[in-house]
Amino acid sequence: RSPSPRASLTGRRRTARSVCGGGRLTQARAVDMSASGVVAAAMAHDDDVCMSDRLIPSRGTCLAANQLKFEKDENWAPRNEYQEVLSQNVLGKECLSNTKILSYRHKPPKQEKGRNDFEVLYSSSRDAASKPRALVNRVLPQAPMKVLDAPGIVDDFYSHPIDWSANNVIAVALSEMVFLFDAQSGQTEKLLALNTGNVTAVRWTGEGAHISVGTSTGEVQIWDVCAQRQLRSLRSHSARIGAFAWHQHMLSSGSADAEIHQHDVRVRDHLTLRRAGAHADLICGLDYNADGVLASGGNDNVVCIWDTPSAATPVHTLVEHGAAVKALKWCPWQRTVLATGGGSADRQVCLWNAASGRLLMSADAESQVTGIVWGARDKELLTSHGYSRNQLSLWKHPSLVKAADLEGHSGRILGLAQSPDGSLVCSASADETLRFWQVFSPHSSSAHHVGDRAAPKSILKTIR
Repeated sequence: RSPSPRASLTGRRRTARSVCGGGRLTQARAVDMSASGVVAAAMAHDDDVCMSDRLIPSRGTCLAANQLKFEKDENWAPRNEYQEVLSQNVLGKECLSNTKILSYRHKPPKQEKGRNDFEVLYSSSRDAASKPRALVNRVLPQAPMKVLDAPGIVDDFYSHPIDWSANNVIAVALSEMVFLFDAQSGQTEKLLALNTGNVTAVRWTGEGAHISVGTSTGEVQIWDVCAQRQLRSLRSHSARIGAFAWHQHMLSSGSADAEIHQHDVRVRDHLTLRRAGAHADLICGLDYNADGVLASGGNDNVVCIWDTPSAATPVHTLVEHGAAVKALKWCPWQRTVLATGGGSADRQVCLWNAASGRLLMSADAESQVTGIVWGARDKELLTSHGYSRNQLSLWKHPSLVKAADLEGHSGRILGLAQSPDGSLVCSASADETLRFWQVFSPHSSSAHHVGDRAAPKSILKTIR
């Protein structure tokens, strides 16, 4: 009768100990063992070979699967089918988000001071864990209404290659160039082409006549779109530009030098404030609400809340995310509510009360979060995603119950842009396409002037 596999392994291990311990090694066995050593050494150079007597993945393979967590590189993805299967099936879908042996997937909320000790704070059941879907009282698109080619768009998680102006013009960064697409007429024209480096971020001003362009060399350019000319070149960062945000005449820029700079575009000495120390890595997300409160997200997994444009230190530092926070957006009808999304090692969509710094709700998005937009009339938010599903997800507010997934992109979605009336959403993807989705109900023209769009048109005429 043949022995069991475990007995066979134990037998081989005991034989090896007896041979080595006795000191009697025949020439034939020495040849066999040296040959085995050569084979083992050759196999050690193959990254996809797992050597183990207990079916445990080798350390090299585990490091490859966890490279994203250690190096904080959101552009990492499995290089072959084996790493894909290993990261999702062998180690589980949660392998990148948690290295602990035991952990709670949904952390219970902390009890606030002054509340009754006998009050129920948190409850969980199997029914609640079944991920219910919200009912949507309208027809959601199963396919995009329009698809445009975007050849040369750079597959970079940390970039912001697209933005939609209040004048219904979409700016798209394609490598070293910026193109403008008029959504009403369908006309396309090239705005600029850099001599060196690539365009890493674009952001329109509130009135939609000027645009800020960030480069991989750290330069910030401001362009007059109507006149097709560059107005200013702002040089204060020492590394690539990661994100922009406008509030009236103030431009906030985040960079890989881990600093946020405040620029007053009306004056010659534009740099009015240099925020350093709050973040420890690249600033990849910035957004203002209508009151001038700035939210910043970085590759250090931290979100900072700055209560005024001139604040030198953050009023709140939010550290719940476990990966880079590029996607963040203020709620248009609740000015203190902020939505954020984490990268591949986190994959959480979170709602915050920015006034108190309290986490209101969170949900597992199952993919890297790259962008967020809100639907004001429908009280929903739409998130874009990268590895591993490259989908758009629609969530109900404030429950964060998923209503639908919109699929169609074959590559990482790099960013989202929303039309002036709020009804259309354009997604830019690494598959070199722009896709237009009719997701939300259009809102009135008087209701969308929030955030950086609240700037009077006359202020930015003083750019010099």
